Amino acid sequence: MKEIGTQKVIRVHSTDNVAVALQEVAAGEQLMLPDQTVIAVDAIPFGHKIALCQLDSGTDVRKFGAPFGVTTCTIARGAHVHTHNVSTSLSAIDSYTYEPHLQAKELADEPATALTFQGYRRSDGRVATRNEIWIVSTVGCVSRTADRIAAAAAEQFAGKVDGIYSIKHPYGCSQLGDDLEYTQTILAGLIDHPNAGGVLVLGLGCETNQLASLLTQVSGKETKRIRYFNAQAVDDELAAGVEAIAELVQLAKQDRRVECPLSELTIGLKCGGSDGFSGLSANPLLGKVWDKVTRAHGRAILTEIPEMFGAERQLMNRCVDQRVFGRLVNVVNDFKQYLIDHGQTVYENPSPGNSAGGITTLEEKSLGATQKAGASLVSDVLRYGEAVRKTGLSILEAPGNDGVSSTAMVAGGATVLLFTTGRGTPLGFPVPTIKVSSNSAIAAKKPHWIDFNAGELLQGADLDKLADELLAKVLKVASGEWVCNEISGEREIAIWKRGVTL
Repeated sequence: MKEIGTQKVIRVHSTDNVAVALQEVAAGEQLMLPDQTVIAVDAIPFGHKIALCQLDSGTDVRKFGAPFGVTTCTIARGAHVHTHNVSTSLSAIDSYTYEPHLQAKELADEPATALTFQGYRRSDGRVATRNEIWIVSTVGCVSRTADRIAAAAAEQFAGKVDGIYSIKHPYGCSQLGDDLEYTQTILAGLIDHPNAGGVLVLGLGCETNQLASLLTQVSGKETKRIRYFNAQAVDDELAAGVEAIAELVQLAKQDRRVECPLSELTIGLKCGGSDGFSGLSANPLLGKVWDKVTRAHGRAILTEIPEMFGAERQLMNRCVDQRVFGRLVNVVNDFKQYLIDHGQTVYENPSPGNSAGGITTLEEKSLGATQKAGASLVSDVLRYGEAVRKTGLSILEAPGNDGVSSTAMVAGGATVLLFTTGRGTPLGFPVPTIKVSSNSAIAAKKPHWIDFNAGELLQGADLDKLADELLAKVLKVASGEWVCNEISGEREIAIWKRGVTL
């Protein structure tokens, strides 16, 4: 990250032909950069881009040292650069060549950190950041019943465990084939999650997502920590639910936090509601934090496959071997084919909020989003619903949708989520969801949403120092400190629906 100080605009990389406005810029304003002075031809909104030279029609526009689109007309020096004069260069299915000589240095060879946190060590060796009781519903028909059981049990057993929560969704009924399989896979991953010291699986009885079938997919959790029943099979489902949770609480309340090395942490890396600063501040900050965790041989999950389009080659060349490279190529092209099969273009992004925040094309969004991956190698590639199996950075197949991708990371084993945002969102998930703002304005406006402000980087804060502060925050949260989503009760899941419903 370059020293920014009081500059009004920043050029991210020396080869870029645009700069990003750190403040609102008025037309006619003179802007000072380290190597040149530019007069703004247009008003440039906060987070948007200004041309540093004349860009003829058909010219590659560069940010982060890479092209993110092509000009659709001649753009004057000092003019506003955005969707009105730049288009994507993305195409459909691509062929890729593995070029590992371009890959990142192996950070694991550098001195490791001895940092620790206070976690719950489970019988299978995994370490949790919370010791909660979860009620997982098989079908949407019992969602409100799950809520009622959770509320009654939370009141009765307050203080015995870290919390009692319902995990509900609208699916499980009339689903067929792959659609049912995806629902069961995600739910099984949640039932198996280490942060759940006990799980009540609540069924209805007549749904296609049958309780018995779902439970066969749960492999890691001790059977004594799972209770289940169908609501149609009992006289009083509320009483039966509270009784089952009472048994789970008796087990879970005996669990204690113990000192665990940083290597036992599994972090999910996510961005949502991004703006023009996300790739300049919050996402690089996450990347720096992840590099520190890499040195400790920890685990991280990166997802949002369509938000890699345009930057995927950088990740592919960081794969540890040809096999992992091949898996990533397949996941990327399969997702492109998924869009094509549904009559959609592969570049139907960024969202309206992203665009308003200054992101012009999917390539620009991807180049900023992948900053979360730091400089480490890609050790594994997972299909949707698969769980982390290796140390290092795993790339997980899932869409960019915040709910679906974050849920997939939790089901895959993430015990903490690091979630960057420039526009802001209250959304949270079943594990602590640490919100990191890309700018100070949203942090000041929404302190009940934002847990950490990366916008300080835009005022000249030191990247390494701020990364140390964020990592310290992560360890406190992993040790039990609550974050905004937990305080406000924002805990959701979403399942990727791409099959058939009767």
